[in-house]
Parts: sequence; structure tokens; C-alpha cells
Amino acid sequence: MNKLRATVALMLATWPAMAADFQPYGKAPPLPGPGYKWSGPYFGINLGYLWGTATTLGLNPRGWAGGAQGGYNWQVGQVVFGGETDLQVSAADDTFASFKFSNPWFGTARGRLGYAFENVLLYATVGLAYGGGRFEIPGLSETRTHLGWAGGGGLEIGLTPNWSARAEYLFIGLSDKTYVVSGVSSGIDSHLVRTGLSFRF
Repeated sequence: MNKLRATVALMLATWPAMAADFQPYGKAPPLPGPGYKWSGPYFGINLGYLWGTATTLGLNPRGWAGGAQGGYNWQVGQVVFGGETDLQVSAADDTFASFKFSNPWFGTARGRLGYAFENVLLYATVGLAYGGGRFEIPGLSETRTHLGWAGGGGLEIGLTPNWSARAEYLFIGLSDKTYVVSGVSSGIDSHLVRTGLSFRF
């Protein structure tokens, strides 16, 4: 009995030290706090919904869109600025009778300017846009690449020092291109809402 009591007493005495050293899953990542930094490069993925108008055609392509984004931030005080590019694939399309118009891909290269409240960043963005249009009729199809501009804004939240999540809106205006199979020039004006996740290096 005395040996049992001695063993229990020894275990209780050494338990705090053992518990401090026991980390079965490693250290948890640090949480955002005062002095949160936005500077540096980042890369991530996004998913959203695209809807718009194929001008002069009377068609309204819409559907999901997803892709990847990357960029670089600089921070001066609470002001954050930088550049970002993204490339998206899209299921946005619309049909009328036997005609179909789709916007299967697009991308942007934009500047960003924002204001940081520690790990919360409010920002505006504007820049170049480009994308593909595809017009189809039975037995024929034609694709064109459009150029234009994009602008919008969003909210980004730092989840950890390296990971952030965002919600964003963009207007994408792509200039007119002539489609031979339709006989008219048409552009694409679209609205995009999306969420994304980025890893910051």
C-alpha cells in the first residue's frame, strides 16, 4: 500500500511537467493579433457566380465561375496597396432558339488599394480585363477574345498570419467583337460575386 501511495504521489508531482511537454498534434497556429501584417506575396483559389449581358444579342449568360488569384501587397501604416491577377473558367451561357452564347473563360490584372483594421482589410480594385466569347448555331461555332476593364471591391479577413479569406464583387466590361456567324458585333458586360482563400508567403 505504501508503494502504491508513493507511486501515485510521484505521478501527481511530475504530471504538470509531462503535460507541458505532451503535444500530440503540434503547436496550434498563432491567431491574428495587434500588428497584423498584409505585406508580401500571396496565391489562392476562388469560386463564385457570374451573370451578365451579351450586348446587341439579347442574351444573358450566367453560371458559376472559379479559378486562381495571385498578387503582392505593400503596407504603409494602415494603408495596403498592391497588384493582383486572376484567371477563371466559367459555365456562364444563355440560349435563344437554336443560338447559344457563352463566356467560357476570363481573367484580370488589377491594382488594389485598401485600409486595414488589423486583420480586416477593406479594398477597392480596378484594372485590365480579358476573356473569351463563344457563339454557336447548329453546325457552326465561333470564338473571339475580348479586352476591357474590371473594377469592384471586397473584404478580406486574415484567419492566421498566413491564411486569409475574402468576399469580392467585380464588374467586368469586355469590348465588342464581330462574330461572323451572327453577323453583328457584341461585347460582354458581367457581374461577378465570389469568395476566395489565399495563402500569404
